[in-house]
Amino acid sequence: MQNRFPLRALFLASAIGVAAPLSMSAAWAETPADTLVIAHQIDDIISLDPGQSFEFSGQDVVRNLYDRLVDFDPLDLKAGIKPSLAQGWEVSEDGKTITLTMRDGVTFHSGNPVRAEDAAWSLQRAVKLNKSPAFILNQFGFTAENVDERVSFDGNRVILQLDQPYAQSFVLNCLASEVGSVIDKETVLGHAEGEDFGNAWLSTNDAGSGPFTLAAWRPNEAVQLAAYADYWQGAPAMARVIVRHVQESSAQRLLLEQGDIDVARNLTPTDVEGIAGNEAVKVTDELRGRILYMGLSQKDPLLSQPAMIEAMKYLIDYKGMEESFLKGQWKVHQNFLPEGYLGGSDENPWTYDIEKARQILGDAGITSGTVTTVVRDIREYLDVAQTLQAAMGQVGLTLEIQQMTGAQVLDAYRARQVPVFIGEWGPDYADPHTNASTFAHNPNNADDAGLSQLAWRNSWAVPDEMNQAVEAATLEGDTDKRVQMYLDIQKDYREIAPIIPMFQKIEQAAMQQNVQNWTSGGSVSSVMYRQVTKE
Repeated sequence: MQNRFPLRALFLASAIGVAAPLSMSAAWAETPADTLVIAHQIDDIISLDPGQSFEFSGQDVVRNLYDRLVDFDPLDLKAGIKPSLAQGWEVSEDGKTITLTMRDGVTFHSGNPVRAEDAAWSLQRAVKLNKSPAFILNQFGFTAENVDERVSFDGNRVILQLDQPYAQSFVLNCLASEVGSVIDKETVLGHAEGEDFGNAWLSTNDAGSGPFTLAAWRPNEAVQLAAYADYWQGAPAMARVIVRHVQESSAQRLLLEQGDIDVARNLTPTDVEGIAGNEAVKVTDELRGRILYMGLSQKDPLLSQPAMIEAMKYLIDYKGMEESFLKGQWKVHQNFLPEGYLGGSDENPWTYDIEKARQILGDAGITSGTVTTVVRDIREYLDVAQTLQAAMGQVGLTLEIQQMTGAQVLDAYRARQVPVFIGEWGPDYADPHTNASTFAHNPNNADDAGLSQLAWRNSWAVPDEMNQAVEAATLEGDTDKRVQMYLDIQKDYREIAPIIPMFQKIEQAAMQQNVQNWTSGGSVSSVMYRQVTKE
């Protein structure tokens, strides 16, 4: 797993027995039967350390290198959390202690046994490392100062002592996230530099027990994974997985049609339509957890009026966009919880209705006004903004569109300086609290609070009752009651919130006909490869 030969040489040597260099753009008639080759945009990878990785592509890799105490079944994501490295768990009567019993006979890629000590240390390490995903564990009262006491092990048991009796589903869903990955303590500490807990080494190496090992990573070029033959759930069918960075949809389509890749993950609706008549390939549709939404800053004197918030919900051409430039890749979804999540709602009460919007505005005395949207330079975001601009113009409102880079937009948004924001939000972990806490919770609306919630970024002072309801839902132990709590929160949210969910992401993966059991991770997880086969 420390091999650093060029990826193209690794691929050729392993696939056809020749280690001669070859350009990554070269084509071959078809990929080897035991190798899965994927084209994907992976230039967002910063680190492969589970305690740091928080980008979509990095988490795709981490998901396949490591196991977690609990996890999802790639062949049945709807079944929810199941045992993984922990074969079972118990909750104390007061609900504050969860004890997980480790599975016997599992080994890391190094050959070291997977112990309760490794699992406890991995969680301790993530909290102390204090990188972006640490907040997922901090929610349970774990801090750098107390985590050694609050997260411990005894023999083959991992013991979590929580600060409150949180819902079991909340805790387990968070443990199933990438930051909950179990790391080989001895191997990582052997590569530690000072007090970095092995972070520098682990950013480009792996120390997991998952179905694949890291063979190579060339930033902005490719990642190669190799099957772990001794994987406790059986060796994967694919001996190798190669993910090539291919930025353009047209390039991905060409590689797919030539047989140079097995899967293309970033085709535009136009390119998906273009391969519709090709019998050698197929397209799968999979709902993901990402929400395309519009945020209305409550600092803006026009956007903060309740009538304006209500009218804007009727100025969005939901179906028109879904059936045109968003076709096949986004579906109308007007709730902050994605479909597929605990407590997800399928209520979509708003329709495109210019006359109703005009009436709402007229009754409030609003006949004109100008607001600005700052849009990232992504085609579909700009298309949404222009569609909204045309609708607003029909009721006397002017929408000025400013286009910026992603970094510029995010800097302005995080500084609460964007009047109308159009963009995506992706869940941080597979529990409804991840979105409820950002869309419908804002305990401190002061400018200097420096919070990350979308409610705070849009300067929305969430009503106390809603803040309290979001917090209470994390403590409800009865799953059915917890589901109803989120349905109720979303109902109230839809009536008053200035942050408007519009669409849920559909990932269209185009692939060769012989690829079977592919999953991008659905709404709740990241891509998984161990179940993939090629007929």
